[in-house]
Amino acid sequence: MSQPLPSLEVCLSPALLHLFHTKNTITVIIDVFRATSTIVAALDNGATKVIPVSTVEECIALGKAIPNSITAGERDGKVADGLQYGNSPSEYPVSFVKGRSLVLTTTNGTRLLHMVNEASEIITGSFPNLTAVCDFLVQQNKNVLLACASWKDRFNLEDALFAGAVAQKVAEHFTINCDSARACMSLDSDAKGNYFEYLKRGAHYKRLSGYGLESDMIYCTTPDIHPVVPILKGNELLIHS
Repeated sequence: MSQPLPSLEVCLSPALLHLFHTKNTITVIIDVFRATSTIVAALDNGATKVIPVSTVEECIALGKAIPNSITAGERDGKVADGLQYGNSPSEYPVSFVKGRSLVLTTTNGTRLLHMVNEASEIITGSFPNLTAVCDFLVQQNKNVLLACASWKDRFNLEDALFAGAVAQKVAEHFTINCDSARACMSLDSDAKGNYFEYLKRGAHYKRLSGYGLESDMIYCTTPDIHPVVPILKGNELLIHS
């Protein structure tokens, strides 16, 4: 008799996280605009590690304590006061980030990372590492929770769309009995791979484009430019090997 397939579910907001089981589950943290895109860009471009923290104060303190580190992050789409850099993936090319540690705090994504503490593994996902995430999930053959960072606990389109893209790609390897996953898969079908154009209808696109960050959003919706999987080890995100 064949073994039952592992399950895949989607949590659309941190406010709903308590309704899902994370124990013995791989949790994928999703914050497409822009935390998880920035994390994978920095690591693939040579950062030694990314340390996600919840508060600006903690970010500043760690930056002072860790040699050759960069303090970075945003609040409401803008560089947070007291930090050196922002949450744009394009800010972290090889020439700048290689060999350095990135201490990062963001409005939504790093907060969610600290809310998930029972998962068997915690990884981060976004369109720039879409296929790498899917391959990892299939290889691990464990229950999966795709956890959307959302926007201040409110549903957002881009995280749900990425969750749908993952679910579509791995569907034959999982049991999907979750209406939020099915809804996200419908979004992916509607987008037809044109992720940036599709997300122009979203509230977060309008918010970030108002700050002149359209190039960031193009970057964050480009699939497979950073084919690595960031995985949380202790309090550090490293490239899974």
